[in-house]
Amino acid sequence: MLFTFKKYQGTGNDFVIIDNRNDLFDKSNLKTIQFICNRKYGIGSDGLILIENHSEYDFNMVFFNPDGSQSFCGNGSRCAVQFAFDLGIIKKEHTEFISTDGWHEAYVLGDNIVKLKMNDVSAINSQKDFDFMNTGSPHYVAFKSNLNDLDLMTEGSKVRYAKAYEAIGGTNVNFIEQKEITYQVRTYERGVENETLSCGTGVTACALSIALKNNTPSGEVAIETKGGKLTVAFKKVSETSFEDIWLQGAATFVFDGVINI
Repeated sequence: MLFTFKKYQGTGNDFVIIDNRNDLFDKSNLKTIQFICNRKYGIGSDGLILIENHSEYDFNMVFFNPDGSQSFCGNGSRCAVQFAFDLGIIKKEHTEFISTDGWHEAYVLGDNIVKLKMNDVSAINSQKDFDFMNTGSPHYVAFKSNLNDLDLMTEGSKVRYAKAYEAIGGTNVNFIEQKEITYQVRTYERGVENETLSCGTGVTACALSIALKNNTPSGEVAIETKGGKLTVAFKKVSETSFEDIWLQGAATFVFDGVINI
């Protein structure tokens, strides 16, 4: 069967997006999902997104990691919103949609900028050397020096597959270094099993970890990823919880095509 697709990227985090409102895509076929995301044999991406109908919201976003597992994806959601706007699925700048971790709202701000409301974050496990939290996906966050020289594949995989996180299928891993008034972040993504140029839920987790470290009650943090700049606004409501969290950055169309599945 032929499927049309579009490729979008959010600060280098790239996604294949398919309009599945006709419900023809076989979501149970993990080999097909893995093939589409494979950079050697398929289209190549950090994830596959299906846009589907929903009775209460503008659309349902189904996200698959390259290994076929499902999770919530911040940058993927922003790209899905831009895709839905470009396709006319949503008719205005504001949208509401549902995903793996529940309800979200977003704004298409123009110039390929999309602002996404993340779910509230509570029960942060804040330790001396790291923070652990769920921002739609589980994230480990630690501060490091000389981040550009870090062997992220080695250090990230150690934490990703650590016994402490086996029960939840492992964790995403983020390392932060302060660069004057901004912060640099590198992320090892679970499901991709590699460093990605950007990770929206990871950047969100890093921003909250920065707020905890600096005792910031509310505000906005600018974060530099390898793929570009993202900002995270938030409001701290206790020592371990945040609300009114917004992730903002570019979501850009790259190319479209047809694939035979």
